[in-house]
Amino acid sequence: MGKKAVLRLADGSAFFGEGFGASTRRVGELVFNTSMQGYQEALTDPSYGGQVLTMSYPLIGNYGINNLDFESSRIWAEGFVVREASESFFHREGVRNLDSFLSKYGVPGICGVDTRALVKRIRKHGVLPCSLEVFEGAEKGGDASFDYSSVNFVEKASSSGVEKSVPENAEKTVVLLDLGVKRSIVKELNKRGIGVISVPWNSSAKDILAFKPDGILVSNGPGDPAILTNVHSAIRGLSKLPMFGICLGHQCIAHAFGGSTSKLKFGHRGSNHPVYDSEKKRVFITTQNHGFAVDRVPEEFVVTQVELNDKTVEGMMHSSKPIFSVQYHPEASPGPHDARWLFDEFKRLL
Repeated sequence: MGKKAVLRLADGSAFFGEGFGASTRRVGELVFNTSMQGYQEALTDPSYGGQVLTMSYPLIGNYGINNLDFESSRIWAEGFVVREASESFFHREGVRNLDSFLSKYGVPGICGVDTRALVKRIRKHGVLPCSLEVFEGAEKGGDASFDYSSVNFVEKASSSGVEKSVPENAEKTVVLLDLGVKRSIVKELNKRGIGVISVPWNSSAKDILAFKPDGILVSNGPGDPAILTNVHSAIRGLSKLPMFGICLGHQCIAHAFGGSTSKLKFGHRGSNHPVYDSEKKRVFITTQNHGFAVDRVPEEFVVTQVELNDKTVEGMMHSSKPIFSVQYHPEASPGPHDARWLFDEFKRLL
């Protein structure tokens, strides 16, 4: 690697370290993820758009990058912060190291910094605007200010046209409203014989109904759900169909039916979040990646699941219509496959 790097926070603090990845400067919102693995999936998750991602686990990159675990076609995080970035890797599927992966997609990374101190700072003060610069020679510098909620990241993360993924054994077809979907969600639907027609984020209810779908899935994605008013409108126009919302989709469903969301202090990002299901009387271990949460549940909905760490809303369903949603990622595999049954439930409703 051999390059210099500096992470500057909006509160005036700075963290110096060794640079890797692309020699460039990016600004974003500094967040942290507590997972011990899954860095490739996290970096390519569109939900990290506009964010500089810090991994709390100290060794990242030791199993390399493979061609199987992409959640999208590129890296979405604005920058990557780790304690130690492994230059070598050992895995049968590995094809490149972390340094070359970030370089390929023009993303800066910094290592050799105290990520424990960073995480403690974020937990105390909340997510912070920041800049991350990797440089050779002198630092160019610049403003670290950044207003995350003023940017429509979904517009950037969503597909620009209609995409179809329909297996030969498809029994049902759903339209997926793409707010920045992870590939694993489409795979889980296809596994269950469900064909998927993905449409752009700004599709109207009329556009979607023209496909005559059996149901609707509102995907995950980046950014503030409150600003996506056209998505809220489309959801209202589709409310006669079975509907499943995931992460940002869950938040947009809340807005569509009169609820609201608020920004969490430092969000939920990791693979060991306990969620209690009041109907099943069970705790599920979940993977999460979000900075907003439903704070006012729509009148027609009932809360089905809560986060045991802070009691935020993790699941809800309509009291009379086949509409339900969850805040976490049921397609992810944090070790157990606790939440995969939600896709089975969605199929049952179609």
